[in-house]
Amino acid sequence: MKPTRRSFLGIAAATVVYGMEDAPLYRSQKGWKPLLNGRDLSGWRLDLGADKVASGETEWSVTDGVLANGRSTRTMNVATERKFGDFELYVEFLLVKGSNSGIYHHGLYEVQLFDSYGSTKPLTFSDGGGIYQRWENGKGFGGFAPRTNACRPAGEWQWMHTKFRAPRFDAAGKKIENARFDRVVYNGTLVQENVPVDGPTRSGMKIAEAAENPLMLQGDHGAVEFRKLYIRPL
Repeated sequence: MKPTRRSFLGIAAATVVYGMEDAPLYRSQKGWKPLLNGRDLSGWRLDLGADKVASGETEWSVTDGVLANGRSTRTMNVATERKFGDFELYVEFLLVKGSNSGIYHHGLYEVQLFDSYGSTKPLTFSDGGGIYQRWENGKGFGGFAPRTNACRPAGEWQWMHTKFRAPRFDAAGKKIENARFDRVVYNGTLVQENVPVDGPTRSGMKIAEAAENPLMLQGDHGAVEFRKLYIRPL
């Protein structure tokens, strides 16, 4: 196995080796576009998020094609400047032990990234591959646990592929269909399928549900790195 650079997390990041059954889709299918240029944060902007728990450090960095949040691990989130409707997403990510992050589709609906490797507890929405719970009036509710624990050990590169359907609205702007995750594949394992989300999950962007919205990466809950982030509008 070819070694990769050592990340700021202090862990030697292992190279992901793909078999025929889980080859990166952006290499084998047309229409996939990169969201990272590998050099800087062009096309992205900082976002505080609904929880407003970030520290004073707001810097994300891009080094050798890897996007990483600040060393304080409680940085602001980052969101795309571009908005999307229905899409497929492919991303590779690396978590430090015990770390917590998430990918907010439309900036509002989170698929959880969490170091759940080796856990023997019943799976919940907060485990890796879960669709996070909603939050209203100081209380959490809903959420969808992953079908199985597909997490790799902390410090190894992992990957996720999602297919997301945006909410639908009528001519007057009234929502007539909820957003939906057609599927979430976590390290080659199907962990979610045809899951509707009837409203924004906790800690999303302070924006309204819409036919098109940005993508947001959570940076205020732990050290995380991303690379090979590709999207295919549908």
